[in-house]
Amino acid sequence: MVIRIPSSKVIYSFSPGNKPVARAKPGDLVLFETLDALGGQVKSEDTPLESIDWSRVNPATGPVYVEGAEPGDTLVVDVLDIAYSDTAVILVAPGYGALYDKKIRPRARILRVDDGFLRFGSLRIKLRPMVGVIGVAPAEGEVPTGSLGEHGGNMDVSVLGRGVRVYLPVFVEGALLALGDLHLVQGDGEVCVSAAEVSGEVLVRVGLVKKCRPRFPVLDLGDRYAILAYGETLDEAAYRATEAAVEAIAKSQNLSFEDAYMLASLIVDLKINQVVDPYKGVRAEIPKDYVKIRDLLCTHKH
Repeated sequence: MVIRIPSSKVIYSFSPGNKPVARAKPGDLVLFETLDALGGQVKSEDTPLESIDWSRVNPATGPVYVEGAEPGDTLVVDVLDIAYSDTAVILVAPGYGALYDKKIRPRARILRVDDGFLRFGSLRIKLRPMVGVIGVAPAEGEVPTGSLGEHGGNMDVSVLGRGVRVYLPVFVEGALLALGDLHLVQGDGEVCVSAAEVSGEVLVRVGLVKKCRPRFPVLDLGDRYAILAYGETLDEAAYRATEAAVEAIAKSQNLSFEDAYMLASLIVDLKINQVVDPYKGVRAEIPKDYVKIRDLLCTHKH
């Protein structure tokens, strides 16, 4: 049986105060119906961007209460499939994106799917569907779904697609999982502040690792792991990602910090997730040959 969560059940902030819309057990399949990041408000390229209600952007479908999840655990989310509509929207607006000081006119473009590719004018870009927002409730307070942190959130990781396993730290009972903000394709950085924003469906399987949790979300990318760090600046995000990678390598390989630091300089790839959200995102990718998953996850023992 698949637990289906309709796109009418959305949140705009991650919070322990959010009421769950469904319950799932470890091993259950959950299908999240999602709205695009603009909440379906851009219907055509003629939609005036000043008419957009910015309080309705980045909706995340959920949250789902995962039975047995307790503070100090790790929630496991396997992304099994992503379905999507055949049109997407991308926009630019003055004051936003990596080039925030440029005098540009606000503009939206509607992009269409064409046999596994995205049409951008006369160009064809291969689709790489991904999940932009995925997270759990923080221990306290509210975090807008347009931002990110240790709980996950709007991380905009270009490689978070089909077949990827996501490990999220659990801060409250039930974890309160929600996700949304699908992109048909996005370059690392998401430089103009949006990607190919699309509505769709995400099929996941949920699971748990009990009694340990990571400092930051972690991805299993098949041949490597990725630590998803954040910071007010790229420098801060890179520092946090590097520190977490070096500590995990030192533990897995029984090395001094200095030796692990040197080894990291040889094997760890730092990559930018996005540069346009309230916090910037950097991931540290580590080949599986050099680090054990428990040394990435069990950084905060319960």
